Amino acid sequence: MMHRLFILIFACLVPVLAWGQESPQVSVPTDSAAIIMQPDTVVKKQNRFQRIKSRIKERIDNKLSEPYDTARTKGYWWRAMKHGKVNFNDSTMGYPKFLRFCWRTYKWGDRAFNSYDTSYVKSTGKNWKLILKSDNWIDSYIGRPYDDMRMVVNSNLVSNIGVSLSFMAVSVGYSVAVSNLVHGGKLSNKVDFSFTCARFAADAYYWENKNEVNVTYTDKRIDDQDHEFRMSGITRKAMGLTAYYFFNNRRYAQAAAYCFSKYQRRSAGSWLAGISLQHFDVQPDVEKMPETTRELIPTQEDAPRILYNDYCLLAGYGYNWVLGRKWLLNFTVTPYVGYRYNHKKSNDENVSKWSLNLRARIGAVYNHKKMFVGLQGYADHHRYKSKGTYLINSTINFVALVGIRF
Repeated sequence: MMHRLFILIFACLVPVLAWGQESPQVSVPTDSAAIIMQPDTVVKKQNRFQRIKSRIKERIDNKLSEPYDTARTKGYWWRAMKHGKVNFNDSTMGYPKFLRFCWRTYKWGDRAFNSYDTSYVKSTGKNWKLILKSDNWIDSYIGRPYDDMRMVVNSNLVSNIGVSLSFMAVSVGYSVAVSNLVHGGKLSNKVDFSFTCARFAADAYYWENKNEVNVTYTDKRIDDQDHEFRMSGITRKAMGLTAYYFFNNRRYAQAAAYCFSKYQRRSAGSWLAGISLQHFDVQPDVEKMPETTRELIPTQEDAPRILYNDYCLLAGYGYNWVLGRKWLLNFTVTPYVGYRYNHKKSNDENVSKWSLNLRARIGAVYNHKKMFVGLQGYADHHRYKSKGTYLINSTINFVALVGIRF
């Protein structure tokens, strides 16, 4: 009995033990799309790729190391470029007229606008930077659209992921909400551009947010109670341009903290002054409002809309605090005051008034060879009041980033 049971178990195990082994009876057609690649085939392909790569590198190295005519005659710049020997600081390259004009313009601009005291500021030696960032932000609005109504609107926290690419003084970035990538649709996105040199900097941006918001309002036309509801369909858009001049531009480098194109070697600060142009547009979708609110705002034309332009002068102070050889901490505060042109829809009239605003930035950077890691905080606060109407709107950002110079 036992030997029969052993034979039965062995008969069941044989197929399991043989599973995955090579079978001489089974052949795979060579024209099948499911051809199994053996390990030795993979190794052969990898070796072939390495040989091709080495061959290309060898040809490039041989081409660059070939002797060439180094006489400073006509066409020398072209010969040097073909051999990778162009020196941008060499005034004897012999550029043609247009290139010589571009070169002289650049050198003049570099001397006039981008020179530092090297005991305080040092160049990174790299022209390109690639940055990956996590941008987390909220926008908030407190206002009185009508005499008897007070409203507070706070957005959910928006988490964007994005990338920035920089070449020398110019940087372009784009980020999009994680929820856009996961669920589709277009809830929020940001585009930014910056130009930074020693004497001045300019930043331009555009952002749009359609994320859900929490609305709290009190309307004395109904009662004195606070009413709260969550709502989607409120589109918030903003765009702006800010440009400012650094007075202590020889020793203070804003680029060390936010553009990562310089190293701040010793702590220094600077007063700064400039201009700020901004456009805000906040508009709700009546179709997505709760029924109780739609009784008061029956049509899209009756919906309260925030739409204004700011034209401001700014002044402030920035300070770079060097915390050891690799760490840098920056604080920048810029109050700005100016003229606000408000497009007021409730009575079809445009109301203009002075506005008082405040912007604050904080940035921490850790540099390690070509790599850098940064944390940034940003708050932009706007206050406006006119003819029984007031508005306070704020945007708060927190950014974590990692980048490489090359």
